[in-house]
Amino acid sequence: MTKPIILVVGARPNFMKIAPIYAELESRSQPLILLHTGQHYDDNMSKVFFDDLGMPKPDIYLGIGSGSHAYQTATVMIEFEKICQEKDPSMVVVVGDVNSTVACSIVCAKLNIPCAHVEAGLRSFDREMPEEINRILTDSVANLLLTPSPDGDENLRAEGVAEERIVRVGNVMIDSLYSNLEKAKQSSVKSDFGLQEKYAILTLHRPSNVDDKENFAGIIGALEHIGKNIQIIFPMHPRTEKMAKSFSLYERIESIPNIVITGPVGYLDFVALMASSALALTDSGGLQEETTALGIPCITLRENTERPITVTEGTNTIVGCDPELIKKTAMDVLETGGKSGRIPELWDGKTSQRIADVLLQYISANGD
Repeated sequence: MTKPIILVVGARPNFMKIAPIYAELESRSQPLILLHTGQHYDDNMSKVFFDDLGMPKPDIYLGIGSGSHAYQTATVMIEFEKICQEKDPSMVVVVGDVNSTVACSIVCAKLNIPCAHVEAGLRSFDREMPEEINRILTDSVANLLLTPSPDGDENLRAEGVAEERIVRVGNVMIDSLYSNLEKAKQSSVKSDFGLQEKYAILTLHRPSNVDDKENFAGIIGALEHIGKNIQIIFPMHPRTEKMAKSFSLYERIESIPNIVITGPVGYLDFVALMASSALALTDSGGLQEETTALGIPCITLRENTERPITVTEGTNTIVGCDPELIKKTAMDVLETGGKSGRIPELWDGKTSQRIADVLLQYISANGD
């Protein structure tokens, strides 16, 4: 009997990357196990994404929950090892850069189970970002490194990775985006929130922004100015809300002109909000990619990005958390329409097909 492939999801950004891979492998009658570590455990951050993306209920749910980086990583390793020993998979697929990603890849390396990392090779070169450590460690132990763009290939080569481990497949996030765009347009979310014809979308959750009171307050100051010129929709991350209240900044956010604050929204609603926006302000990696694919100007509130192709070829501008630069860049976008870009090579909605080809070829060549 053919051994199964285990597909791992742990947190919200993973779901959009696994969904098209799952669908493609399922269409080829490949035995699959969908494993959710439960790193994100809130329904709004997790279950609704399975529903929106048409994914089945996970075959295995580890229920890890919140905790420190060490707790999450270690607990996932302990529980995932048991699953691997029981299920004896032919391959494990991990995506992105969350704690579940690095935990499962290390277990595979210890047990000699082939592991493929989707979205490999991305580097911000900022080791203060927990995600950067996760990327480096995962890429150092995974067997197949499936990259979304040429910079990923170059980063891995610079780290001494063997050429045969590197395969550029494109950006699987864009598969989910393109395949759900029409469905998302049927969402009533814009009218539900009373949005005007022209508005900006804001996401904010990175520790460097929301765990630092001075940086957080500076960003709010810029938003107070931007809000005088355009309506802002802000689906607020639970972490951001928690920190805003602890710094006594929440009421100041609520008083930003023209701001509409919501809790986390589902994938289809979020795509609907993003796709019709005039501007995105974000510290999220995924939103940098999606706005580039849709030609929407994006202002990234970080000092760096692990997705530089969104800047060199796309619509993204990096501004950090300098309030004056945020204001200046946003005003320029509103006055001129912002920078134009092009869609990077292989961001064509067919990445999951290429991933499935690579995975199955690898399994076949390695004896399963």
